[in-house]
Amino acid sequence: MNDAYQEILMPVPVELRQKARQLLEELQSFGSCLVAFSGGIDSTLLARAGKLVLGEKVLAVTAVMQSMASGRLEQCRSAAEAIGVPLLTVEIRELDDPCYRANDPMRCYYCKRILFSRLRALATERGLAVVVDGTNADDLGDFRPGAKAAEEFAIRSPLVDCGFRKSEVRTLARAWGVPDPDRPSTTCLSTRIAYGLEVTPERLRMIDAAEKFLREQGFVPLRVRYHPGEIARIEVPPSMFERLLDGQLREEIVRALKAAGFKFVTLDLEGFRSGSMNVLVSTTR
Repeated sequence: MNDAYQEILMPVPVELRQKARQLLEELQSFGSCLVAFSGGIDSTLLARAGKLVLGEKVLAVTAVMQSMASGRLEQCRSAAEAIGVPLLTVEIRELDDPCYRANDPMRCYYCKRILFSRLRALATERGLAVVVDGTNADDLGDFRPGAKAAEEFAIRSPLVDCGFRKSEVRTLARAWGVPDPDRPSTTCLSTRIAYGLEVTPERLRMIDAAEKFLREQGFVPLRVRYHPGEIARIEVPPSMFERLLDGQLREEIVRALKAAGFKFVTLDLEGFRSGSMNVLVSTTR
């Protein structure tokens, strides 16, 4: 097995080889696993590592959710195909849960509770020993109520166990031939809605339409946040501000977002940052 590891580890930068070996060893110890597969770089790397040591005993599963952005499922399928891991989809109707729709700061917990329950049952049905997710060490510093659900359903997070930070995930993904290792992080559309505002199909549609239009103009990474009064708060990197505020394009953006249903269109001068809604929530919760 050591020889096999040496071959797998050969393209990995020297400073990451010990962590990469630890990751392979942990996945190998499971014997088989189901990967909660979002199509992001973390879960894609995890599935790739599982494939390297477990072969056909790894399965990627994507939840098809009501809060999933358009085009996201196709991205998941493309990512799974690129790394040679079979992909299964399960439908999750998170809006059927009134606790989820109420959109308090524990919203992610209610969603992950539904998701992990399904994945755990599916793993048992398929004879897979462990369910793993792509949480990395950088995620631990943010408010993530979904971690409570992961603990309740004994979901393992090998990237955390091995101490991988996001930048290291990208480096290892590049070494192991994972396509598009610098892809921006993605989350469900409900994360764009200010806490306390109900999550509704219409609000999700508005956000999806707005982000789709801006992505088509080349604005990535990107978030369109929904605030009371049907206010859109656009987050893009500061380096993109000048282009976004260009006269003609600015007018097109305003028209497109108002056509989507927003009444006011604003630009956040702090720029893009994941989890910006969490500034309203105590991380000690």
